[in-house]
Amino acid sequence: MPRDVITEADEEKIMEAIRQAELNTSGEIRVHIENRCKGNTLDRATEVFAELHMHQTRLRNGVLFYVALLDHRFAVLGDAGINAIVPEHFWEDVTATVIKYFKEKKYAQGLSEGILMAGEQLKAHFPYDQKGDTNELSNDVSFGV
Repeated sequence: MPRDVITEADEEKIMEAIRQAELNTSGEIRVHIENRCKGNTLDRATEVFAELHMHQTRLRNGVLFYVALLDHRFAVLGDAGINAIVPEHFWEDVTATVIKYFKEKKYAQGLSEGILMAGEQLKAHFPYDQKGDTNELSNDVSFGV
């Protein structure tokens, strides 16, 4: 169970990183954690991205952090709007940062650092729009099996 590794305190730390990252942007950041990833990691992350309707942000600026704990797999997936403007190798840099912490079993720290990196890009390119912002924190971290 992901809860055996990601505690409620870890979840709160991740949620706080999401709050900080989304504070000045219209972008949407979510984290999905499950134990197993059947098949290709990016394919599974894409499925979860669609299941969470992240492609429905107005500016196509959703970012998903996908983790399969027991399989030791990770992917970060940005929608078309954010992908088009982040610097070259940005997602690889985020992945390297997250994995560095994961190797030390500091999962919440790794996710938080990656989330804040994504938030900086979202803030720079998709500033907060009070009228159009629909970010909701209630389901930004989801757990699968």
